[in-house]
Amino acid sequence: MVRGVDHSVPIYDAPVSDSGSSDPDDPFSGLPFFGDLGKLLGGSEGPLNWDAARQFALGLASGGSEPNVDPIHRTKLADLSRIAELRVNSATGLDLTVDGTSPIVVPVTRSEWAHRTLNDYRPLFERLASGLSHTPDDTDREDPAAQLLGSIMKMIGPMTTAMSVGSMVGHLAARGLGGYDLPIPRAVSRELVVVDSNLTAFVDEWSVPFDEVALWLCIHELLHHGLFGVEHVRDRFETLLGSFAEGFQTSDGSALETRLGELDGGADLAGLQSQLQNLFADPEVLLGAMRTPAQDAIIDELEALLAVTVGWIDHQMDHIASGLISSAGAISEAIRRRRITAGPQDRFVERMLGLNLSRDVVERGRSFIGGVVERSDHQKLAQIWDDPRWIPTPNEIDAPGLWLARIDLPE
Repeated sequence: MVRGVDHSVPIYDAPVSDSGSSDPDDPFSGLPFFGDLGKLLGGSEGPLNWDAARQFALGLASGGSEPNVDPIHRTKLADLSRIAELRVNSATGLDLTVDGTSPIVVPVTRSEWAHRTLNDYRPLFERLASGLSHTPDDTDREDPAAQLLGSIMKMIGPMTTAMSVGSMVGHLAARGLGGYDLPIPRAVSRELVVVDSNLTAFVDEWSVPFDEVALWLCIHELLHHGLFGVEHVRDRFETLLGSFAEGFQTSDGSALETRLGELDGGADLAGLQSQLQNLFADPEVLLGAMRTPAQDAIIDELEALLAVTVGWIDHQMDHIASGLISSAGAISEAIRRRRITAGPQDRFVERMLGLNLSRDVVERGRSFIGGVVERSDHQKLAQIWDDPRWIPTPNEIDAPGLWLARIDLPE
């Protein structure tokens, strides 16, 4: 079991030095304060420091300590998984098995959820880090200060991105219920996860029976699992999300330059580390990320795919759970309220990953699915995922009749 991080232990045990390094390629060489900064931030290969991202995510997820998973919940979820699998398969026709084996929903701690999520999202985060490692090519190469800042940004970039990625995953672990709170494909596995402590907190907050919420979550996770098991759907999501993430580029670094100038240069290394952790916890300032024309070119298609996916999942949840769970309506309403009333941190995560789960996007998807059912029947919904050519276009999301007319045309 992955354990929480002891925040009293420095992320890097770098010694305090009286002077910077003598490496001629080190921008901090000869500067005592920045020499220690270089030691603190060094040791990374590539655009993202994964060790730092993992440690930061686990620390935020656990808060230093957390309870173990209730073994009774483990048994209950295993039993409820089998019920949910039968219902989801019957309603959608999706193949839920992995190598011929039925999936199972397992409860995990926040730390384990964060650990698994970092591994599952790694390809997406690496493309995000790759995009953020590129800065506008308009730096004044004759300005020594600009050159120094550019060198600092090159060194600090992998740690900055790692802290931001760790912050995102740690925040999701502290609040999320299941593995598919965000519709992002995960590594293929028969184990689907829910966060045990968050599930318990949700049950207490909304005063609904544990078994009913757990079954609702099993259905929700299995629907996503089955949908992302459709190869062309998974490929479409991975392509669009990856292209969006890689399309970011950092700004000129002026926001970071200002914040670095506010650090206490007289602090020892432990104090410096504390200041930097606080700085890195504000990813909006640090990343300085801005939308680019490359992202604008795909955002309509990504939001359309997101809308129809959320609308389809919500419709199937209502269809399956309504006759199975007595409090299904109350649970669905509570979940949707959490989704559309998310705070600034949630919105930052969504913005960085291209997953704008706004009220408008949710309602757009629900309207499309409702329009299809109204004009045809529930079975017609299965055709959305039958062929990559039949996934609705952005224009068709707003006019379901056009989509129905297109898929009924003779080939």
